[in-house]
Amino acid sequence: MLFYRVTLAGCPDKPLAALLAERLPRRFAHSFVAAHGWSEPLAALSNAGVESIVRTLKDWRIQPSGTLGFAKAEVTLGGVDTGALSQQTLEVRAVPGLYFIGEVVDVTGWLGGYNFQWAWASAHAAGSAV
Repeated sequence: MLFYRVTLAGCPDKPLAALLAERLPRRFAHSFVAAHGWSEPLAALSNAGVESIVRTLKDWRIQPSGTLGFAKAEVTLGGVDTGALSQQTLEVRAVPGLYFIGEVVDVTGWLGGYNFQWAWASAHAAGSAV
């Protein structure tokens, strides 16, 4: 995820979820804020409170809870533009240390294992670079 500076000019009472939804998917922003109990507007928080929110967002880790297996695996369309990534490492050129792999990248293949191969190969390339 890419994070941008958020300015409070003109929106001191805007809810945190609405501010985050300007840069992140709306449903994710609202769910993430609700899950952490962040109900007050960003402008009402202390500097330590804002730093805590930023730290939580930056340190967020995804823990998959399971899989439906290969029989239910699907391919998505769209994603991160390959032009923004290094062809060798899949690192975002504009954000060193940020990598995208697999279906989150705008690469499409035929059904029959090609997308699995892309997911594994791109993970290997990025993982080797890290």
